[in-house]
Amino acid sequence: MRILIGVTACIAAYKAAELVRAFQKAGHGVRVCMTENAQSFVGLSTFRGLCQGHTKVSMFEDDDPIPHIHQAEWADALVIAPCTADVAAKMACGIADDLLTSTVLACTCPIFVAPAMNLHMYENPATQENLRTLQERGVHVISPDSGYLACGDVGPGKLPDPDDIAELVLGHMTAEGPLSGKRVLITSGPTVEPIDAVRYVSNHSSGKMGAAIAKAAADAGASVTVVSGPVSLRYDERAQVMDVRTAQEMLDACKGAFADADVAICAAAVADMRPENASEKKLKKGRDDELLSCIRMVKNPDILASLGAAKRPDQIVVGFAAETDDVLENARKKLQEKACDMIVANDVSKDVFGSDEDAVTLITSSGCETLPRMSKADIAKQLMKAILDLQKNKPGR
Repeated sequence: MRILIGVTACIAAYKAAELVRAFQKAGHGVRVCMTENAQSFVGLSTFRGLCQGHTKVSMFEDDDPIPHIHQAEWADALVIAPCTADVAAKMACGIADDLLTSTVLACTCPIFVAPAMNLHMYENPATQENLRTLQERGVHVISPDSGYLACGDVGPGKLPDPDDIAELVLGHMTAEGPLSGKRVLITSGPTVEPIDAVRYVSNHSSGKMGAAIAKAAADAGASVTVVSGPVSLRYDERAQVMDVRTAQEMLDACKGAFADADVAICAAAVADMRPENASEKKLKKGRDDELLSCIRMVKNPDILASLGAAKRPDQIVVGFAAETDDVLENARKKLQEKACDMIVANDVSKDVFGSDEDAVTLITSSGCETLPRMSKADIAKQLMKAILDLQKNKPGR
């Protein structure tokens, strides 16, 4: 396969060299097209050395009168990584004012863009609208990772690992993903149980684990539905997201989606209890002291147990056990009581909530696999592999 990599003026441009090597190691031919300003971040000679000279910057640098046409005809896929907000905007508007953007317009092959920029630039409504426009036109937008950015901010806008980009592109180009044709339902984030019009009972869940699972499932080719409590992050654009607040709302949303799902992964931190009677008005000190001093709690519905009890023989249900003591013992008990196929056990007494990393144990009826501390994105990938193993033993597989 012939891969044309577009490199734009971003601090992450140096990672494009690693992306070139990732495709080459997989046995594919690679050429590079840089913008003029990208040379301020990584040298032209770097890519020419990696690509045996096959790197272009200008429309007029050699005897080829139409390099943009010839590049477009050569490529089986165009991968722009990193893609700046500027280049994404030009693509959305059809502007062709340099070699790279002219090549984009001439391309008939699949196009992939991996945005990388400051989080506020990425979240700007103009940038988001441009990326949606590209997706509507069939461009594959690779969601940025969230983390520490070069500017010092923390959030979405980080270029994904080059190996992950290469895996995603090649997975799309060479074959259907291992979960292609499957529907995966994911619960994510916390639930919020109201006390009154302004107060509520909740927990520290950030939704990061659920978001990582949604991306991993989509990367594997699945059709993904996320039922999410209130979170401040963005889910993968390929996922259908259903926003809820309470445990009852989450259960109601899951019941409808579960009927068509092949796999349900309950990663949400659902509140076990809720106030029995939520006030529609704010309870005020001095006036409502009696109500505030004793808030009666009642049990919430058990979403994991409900799905486990309702699952068909061909469905897989995965639960999470967030424990502070006797982690494995409690997780194994949960596996049996909730009729799950797998429990992901983690010790939340450590730095877990809101973190980008975790250490978990995957528990099934046949045994357990303890994973070392790693990124939640990597845990999600390992979880997909474990689910594929479970599928092999399901009826009709």
